[in-house]
Amino acid sequence: MPTYISLLKLMPGSVLMHAPARVEQAIKALESGGGKFVGFYVVMGEYDYVVIAESPSDEVMSTYLLRLRSLGNVRTTTMTALANIKSAI
Repeated sequence: MPTYISLLKLMPGSVLMHAPARVEQAIKALESGGGKFVGFYVVMGEYDYVVIAESPSDEVMSTYLLRLRSLGNVRTTTMTALANIKSAI
């Protein structure tokens, strides 16, 4: 399955106290489309979260991200990971 790295930024006015429930909903939504979360990190800096996920296809991941963004809580920047350098060495 292709791997994706997403950078998420909370929208102004988003309430952090609801974050754990939203993360759980996001995980279930991706899994219902056949994908899976590899890692979910809270980070400091320009972005609030970094997500590493796998999805059966670009179409499934795009649909998932569009649904996530339509909720109005986060903005996303997503990249397709092309290779795991560590496993290639």
